[in-house]
Amino acid sequence: MNKPVQAGGSLPSLALAQQQLIKMPYAAFLGVSLRVGPDGLETSTRSRADLIGNTNLPALHGGVIGSLLDITGMLTLVFLKALDQSPRLIDMDIDYLRSGQAQPTHGRAEIVRGGRRMANLRAVLWQDDPERPIAIGRLQFLLPKTEATRGGLEVSR
Repeated sequence: MNKPVQAGGSLPSLALAQQQLIKMPYAAFLGVSLRVGPDGLETSTRSRADLIGNTNLPALHGGVIGSLLDITGMLTLVFLKALDQSPRLIDMDIDYLRSGQAQPTHGRAEIVRGGRRMANLRAVLWQDDPERPIAIGRLQFLLPKTEATRGGLEVSR
């Protein structure tokens, strides 16, 4: 079984991820921020009343959760592979594990499998405790042509 890709990530690639983040209006609307933690790139967003989908609970809207998984996966790919162009989301499956409460939400992703043209990632969102995720996403991205011509991604074994 292939192990997730762990290589990559540097200050220049963090700058590339931040540049891509700035180009995403919806990420700005959500208030997504980046930081590099001990386990790699992490995204975070603060809670706001307009992100709540079910006011009776209150719980984050499912579309907000899906978007955060997408943004986390894409920015992780940019960070780990130092991409100067955004990869394109091809497909995403989401497991909603528990209700996202009206509080800050954090995310992290890892490359599960990479090739010359595509990359598969696993993204996780949590709130209080990384061991209690609110959602897990499996994402497939089409890599920019510049990356595909450089030989693609290496998967560590």
